[in-house]
Amino acid sequence: MRSLVFAPLVLSAWLTMTASAQVKLLAAENTQANSTTAREHSSVYAPDARVPVTDSPKKTAAKVSVTAASTQIYRVGPGDVLDIQLSNYPSRTSTLFTVLPDGILEYPLAGNSIVVGGMTTVEITKLLQQRIKIFDDPKVKVDVRDYASHAVTIIGFVSAPGTKILRREAVPLYTVLAEALVLPEAARATITRQGAPPINVDLKDPRLSAALVIPGDVIKVTGVAPAQFFFVGGEIRSPGQKPFHAGLTLTQAILASGGTKTSGDLKVKVSRQGTDGTLATEEFNLRKIQTGKTPDPVLRSGDRLEVTTAN
Repeated sequence: MRSLVFAPLVLSAWLTMTASAQVKLLAAENTQANSTTAREHSSVYAPDARVPVTDSPKKTAAKVSVTAASTQIYRVGPGDVLDIQLSNYPSRTSTLFTVLPDGILEYPLAGNSIVVGGMTTVEITKLLQQRIKIFDDPKVKVDVRDYASHAVTIIGFVSAPGTKILRREAVPLYTVLAEALVLPEAARATITRQGAPPINVDLKDPRLSAALVIPGDVIKVTGVAPAQFFFVGGEIRSPGQKPFHAGLTLTQAILASGGTKTSGDLKVKVSRQGTDGTLATEEFNLRKIQTGKTPDPVLRSGDRLEVTTAN
């Protein structure tokens, strides 16, 4: 349909060329331009992106190095809608063109289809200026009207999970979180990226929440981990429920509970609940642990400690 729409424009331009030799010359120039453009696109664009032009968006996302400069540019991809205007030839017809699969753009005035996937609007503008031959010095302006090719997925503790579209090659994590409406109980985010280890982010740390997100990333937002405790009683200065953390040892737990009331020989019974709900109890001599004769046992969340005299 777009070819039919542009037919009057093309016909009008061709009528100005009266000699058949000029037509042949134009065809030859177009062929040479096609070859030159293809070489330029493969030799200039590909090294800049560090990936082959034919790579899929997901593979490209994994291979492109993520830098601060990535937040300042956008390279078009399949599904993006471009607004292409010729300022020196106003037209009433639609100026919107969708980038087809494999990054192909069909723009009638450019002749054959051209590959624009992975190019910026500035690069596409220069390419079209080279390809449009029916005007002298065509004034081309290219903008992205609708963004579609750069997608990330966010799930978990957000009000609006799902696919989010990026308008740059990379954006700070907090911009995606703001669009997804993070829930108050959210505490952490994990960014999963193809070909890279997971990135764990503490949402309370403003530096880490500015981590960059690129197309193809999956973001999982999780809440605060349930509080963990151990319980202590007996010959202890501050008995009761105490906060637990991974790696906590028996002597550390006693010190965190204010220490023992006496300095004599003491024993500690550690009771631990099994999967069947029953308690298994093990007894330790505190003095032997403190003198290095017995290893300091590592506790688990929910352990019960009872400190008593050795006699």
